[in-house]
Amino acid sequence: VQLVESGGGLVAAGGSLRLSCAGSGFNFNDYAIGWFRQAPGKEHEFVSCISISDGRTYYPDSDFVKGRFTISSDNDKKMVYLQMNSLKPEDTAVYYCVAPVVRVDGEFEYHGPWGQGTQVTVAS
Repeated sequence: VQLVESGGGLVAAGGSLRLSCAGSGFNFNDYAIGWFRQAPGKEHEFVSCISISDGRTYYPDSDFVKGRFTISSDNDKKMVYLQMNSLKPEDTAVYYCVAPVVRVDGEFEYHGPWGQGTQVTVAS
């Protein structure tokens, strides 16, 4: 499984970014692909995932991305996107595109390895 993220950068609070994730080396349709993030000094945090086979999308039960982030995919291009709107300084983190994402006791998990990710910095 190879996933390469792009699209991060520096944005002012309230702005938008679209992260992209290019997949290769695996049967794209067989996986749930997701985004996690890691802020400085914190653990990895689940942001969203999409089941490529049926297009179902999932977000955290907590509402920190609710209504602001949208995950989507272009299966023909083997791409997954994360549209992030109304960004806040607390969204500052390295964002990772990962697969497979698994659901354990209702929680979405990824067990590594982690790639380089893409840095998102939201200035207040």
